[in-house]
Amino acid sequence: MADRHNRDIDRPLAPLPKPLPVPTVDAHAHLEIVTDAAPDSAEVKQVLDDAKSVGVDRVVQVGYSAEQSKWCVAAAEHFDDRVLAAVALHPNEAPVVPDLDADLKIIEELASHPRVRAIGETGLDYFRTPPELRKRQQDSFKWHIELAKKSKKALVIHDRDSHDDVLSILLEVGAPEKTVFHCFSGDVEMAKICIDRGYILSFAGTLTFKNAPALRDAVKLVPHEQLLVETDSPFLAPMPNRGALNTPAQIANIVRAMAEERNESVGALAQALSDNAERIFGSFAAGSSP
Repeated sequence: MADRHNRDIDRPLAPLPKPLPVPTVDAHAHLEIVTDAAPDSAEVKQVLDDAKSVGVDRVVQVGYSAEQSKWCVAAAEHFDDRVLAAVALHPNEAPVVPDLDADLKIIEELASHPRVRAIGETGLDYFRTPPELRKRQQDSFKWHIELAKKSKKALVIHDRDSHDDVLSILLEVGAPEKTVFHCFSGDVEMAKICIDRGYILSFAGTLTFKNAPALRDAVKLVPHEQLLVETDSPFLAPMPNRGALNTPAQIANIVRAMAEERNESVGALAQALSDNAERIFGSFAAGSSP
């Protein structure tokens, strides 16, 4: 697996939170980074078991490279009632891989697997990608958009310091029916644009950070049917465990924070988020298809 993403993970594990009253879904996780283990390993099972013990009984395992996307599919095959996969080249991968065409071919082949329910994470990242490589990144984003439409699967977008260009490209080439902004990082005005266009906004532990009042304002606006929750684990552990190693179990803390901001009951919100995940990604049940 590419190690460009395996950064800053030597941290203590966040403690398990209070269980949710209704089970729900982590819409975006990287279990291979959390565990540094094989997709069918006891380590991965333990992370999933811990999450289930606090009411997070399903996980969308998200790809960022050709090799790691294979890991995602293998995990979804092995844990075939708890894990679904998304496959893609991350926007930081696309400009620097030695053979982009070969890697995209692998992603296209994996996309046809019945446990793959989304194309992602793709998008734009101008924080880590210098200007001279951004055209290659944009071309990769457009390719993934077309793959999502062709395969009739959700699109999972990584958008960092690139809001305007992401929104522009989606208009230019046409967004898939189910377009998810992973770890939404925009403000109220961007949220309004996304809501008007029918995009889905997925909020992570950043929602709980003291320096993120714009996210808390934005989450109040999102209709139930356009809302998801995620950890992006092992990164971005929510308060009160910011700085710890994040896992899908921390969804319980994020849902509680989200419910407080939206003035909703935790149980009703957890159920709505679960329903949305199953509508967007399909059933997690063994033998199910999109």
